[in-house]
Amino acid sequence: MPHLTEERRIELTKQVRHEEELAKVFIRNIRRDSIQDLKEFLNEKMISEDDFHKGQINIQTITDDKIKNIESLSGQKQKELMSF
Repeated sequence: MPHLTEERRIELTKQVRHEEELAKVFIRNIRRDSIQDLKEFLNEKMISEDDFHKGQINIQTITDDKIKNIESLSGQKQKELMSF
């Protein structure tokens, strides 16, 4: 298998960054939908305001963890691509 040219590695790195951004948007959309569900539960009196705020904090924590994971994986892949 031939080695990748520098141009091709840069192109693949850009693709990795693009996929990273798409994954982050996907995660943020899930966060938005989850918080909207919590708001509906609060409005229907299925949960208390305390539970609503705890739920928001938990959702944000999970979101932050997943985004950090995505950024880490993307960074590793970009370094791997540029090291050939």
